[in-house]
Amino acid sequence: MQSSFNTIGLIGKPKHEGANESLCAILAYLKDKGCRILLEQRVAADLEVEGAEVMELVDIGRHADLAIVVGGDGNMLGAARVLSRFNVGVVGVNRGNLGFLTDIHPEEIETQLQGILDGDYVTEQRFLLEVSVFRHDQVKSTNAAINEAVLHHGNVAHMMEFEVYIDDQFMFSQRSDGLIVATPTGSTAYSLSGGGPILTPNLNALSMVPMFPHTLSSRPIVVDADSSICLKISLDNVEPLQVSCDGHNVLAAQPGDEIRIRKNPYTLRLIHPRSYNYFEVLRTKLGWGSKLY
Repeated sequence: MQSSFNTIGLIGKPKHEGANESLCAILAYLKDKGCRILLEQRVAADLEVEGAEVMELVDIGRHADLAIVVGGDGNMLGAARVLSRFNVGVVGVNRGNLGFLTDIHPEEIETQLQGILDGDYVTEQRFLLEVSVFRHDQVKSTNAAINEAVLHHGNVAHMMEFEVYIDDQFMFSQRSDGLIVATPTGSTAYSLSGGGPILTPNLNALSMVPMFPHTLSSRPIVVDADSSICLKISLDNVEPLQVSCDGHNVLAAQPGDEIRIRKNPYTLRLIHPRSYNYFEVLRTKLGWGSKLY
């Protein structure tokens, strides 16, 4: 099929040698193809370039057909939380560590991008979370998460008490260091380190992973992603708590507050090269065994 990617946003990790090298290579390639190039403002401040329009990330989301993110999964997450509001296609060039969300290898930029611009690609929709802190039934703060929402203490790990409700039905109470609520996208991130299950991206599910629970019977559980999750913080907690979205955006919470988590109305539209294979990514990144025969 013919590609509809004519206006392309370029987003990256400023002041990173490897990322800058890839950004310059992509810029040269896109100029040669005659594409309209929208360059993220902070990238433009670090690179001396001509032939590109400089824009804030939100404006790139409004105008671009495709956004190319150069960096690691953290860069991808930060950009994707904004870009998901505009249903722009997003593809990643890996200049980080693991790179679960950044498919294109720096040495294969031209080959992989050519396939995508020629219309030879795979599209995948990933859902996000909407995370809100309620106090006396009023919204105090809210944010989006692609990977996970984590209820935890601010500085030092302490035991906390809270109740968990699913669709307004009481599920359990818990004493632990906190709770991780992860999407399938986030199931290979912080949740995996905490002993949570890997959820394939096509699943409409969420995993709930206790962090160092006080009872050995506490185990991760998988629930329908269309469920409404409510964490009610016990008044017996004496210290304020936090809710982290993707490890960066932090919402403050106090004893008595409610953390309400549900599906975000927006989805992330990921663009993969045709050769993309999720299980191959898992094998490579997690060091799983190869075929025996």
